[in-house]
Amino acid sequence: MSKNNNRGRGEARESASRTNGTIRCAIYTRKSTDEGLEQEFNSLDAQRESAEAYIASQRHEGWVCIPDRFDDGGFTGGNMERPALKRLFAGIESGDIDCVVVYKVDRLSRSLLDFARMMELFDKHAVSFVSVTQQFNTTSSMGRLTLNILLSFAQFEREIISERTRDKMSAARRKGKWVGGMPVLGYDVDPKGGKLIVNEDEAAQVRGMYQLYLEHRAMIPVVQEIDRRGWQTKRWTTKKGQDRGGKPFSKSSLFRLLTNVIYTGKVDYKGTIYNGEHSEIVDIDLWQRVQDALRRNGSTGGKEVRNKYGALLKGLLYCAPCGTGMVHTYTAKDNGKRYRYYVCLNAQQRGWASCPTKSLNAHEIETAVVGHIRSIGRNEEIISATAAKVREESGKRMAELETEQRGHERELKRLHTGVQKLVGESFTAVSNGGAAMDQLADLQDRIRTIEQRMTAIREEVIAIQRETVDEGDMARALAVFDPVWESLSPREQTRIVRLLVERVGYDGRDGRVTVTFRSPGVKALCSEADIRNREVSA
Repeated sequence: MSKNNNRGRGEARESASRTNGTIRCAIYTRKSTDEGLEQEFNSLDAQRESAEAYIASQRHEGWVCIPDRFDDGGFTGGNMERPALKRLFAGIESGDIDCVVVYKVDRLSRSLLDFARMMELFDKHAVSFVSVTQQFNTTSSMGRLTLNILLSFAQFEREIISERTRDKMSAARRKGKWVGGMPVLGYDVDPKGGKLIVNEDEAAQVRGMYQLYLEHRAMIPVVQEIDRRGWQTKRWTTKKGQDRGGKPFSKSSLFRLLTNVIYTGKVDYKGTIYNGEHSEIVDIDLWQRVQDALRRNGSTGGKEVRNKYGALLKGLLYCAPCGTGMVHTYTAKDNGKRYRYYVCLNAQQRGWASCPTKSLNAHEIETAVVGHIRSIGRNEEIISATAAKVREESGKRMAELETEQRGHERELKRLHTGVQKLVGESFTAVSNGGAAMDQLADLQDRIRTIEQRMTAIREEVIAIQRETVDEGDMARALAVFDPVWESLSPREQTRIVRLLVERVGYDGRDGRVTVTFRSPGVKALCSEADIRNREVSA
């Protein structure tokens, strides 16, 4: 969003300058060494003279040379840490420059990655770029074609760096090396060598959990005993100084710990086990006995199961006091009849005493939600209030997306700065496999991930703006829902509810049910209502 605004301002400046009949040209010159700069007429002067002559030849087009000099003597073209270059960027961003002229492209940069970044800046502010000796001019179609070719090579270069990094990490995994990621309880990461070293206090806790499971043969008693002892998940601090982990264990986190082969001194890479460089915490015999016990008990560690019995609110219902989802389950009686329930995930994983809601009859809550939706469709005041609430939720989501967008923009700026600092080092390190190359590839992957997320944010914002609902939308959607509900198949009923409802909250303390509607679903049902009405009219 901000990029489009910046581009708009840049085009406005370009339009204003061309309307005045002038194109303000800045000449950038560079020399890698200090040698000869003390001479009265040096290499920088020669570059500037050629550029001035070219600008003079375009005087009939309104080109004028601004008096400011942007000379970097004694600076490499392998990075962007150059004082005159930074002043040039500042002039571009302030709207004082319409065109940048250099003697040769490599005077501006010797790095395709840096050059691509510069072209993005130029394009954002509608600034043209000209290379005097190479007939490179982005004001012409041929110049823009050349630019696109160069940018394609830059993208290819970034992908090659990423592939090289992934190959290196795969090779390291096969050799049993620790290649980063979320630390696990029982080990610390050596800040010097990056290897895993045993944390004896935490290792004793890990071994204790394995023994507890063999003793109880069930997850809930072990989780409760771990809570009583005050043991928590791995706590660590990120490079940004943020604290992570240090939370109570649940069934899922305990299952992951009990099934992690890393505790036997090995590493798992794509399903293949390799000997690791780190020491074991749990001997292989104890680890295998725990795996056998888990298989006999049929533990899934909380993995998702199919919606086998057509639970209407599966994935929509959550426990309001705990803030966690409620999962669908059932009990079978001797007569073969099944009784369906929704169970609070917190209660299921940490024991019944941890939740005031615990379990809920599935048929009763599903009937209550359907009845609630029907009652809304019969009352205009409720329809109006519900539509207003839906708009309010959409507004909250818009605000969240805008906040996230601003955060990503700041992070992108920081990452681009990191790329600029590393790129010079990385190009010299290609031949000897330097660490800077790996760091650069990591930065490029993170940049690509953030840019993809920003694109998704923009698409979601457009969708929300397009799907904003009013009272008429809500009335038409509910008009589809009420009359035909009983005639729908269970699968079709589930589809309609998922279209219309975003989430259902239940509070076991007072039996209160809250239903949150989805704007896109309301719009979709409106379309169905319109189609139905046209069919009836025909």
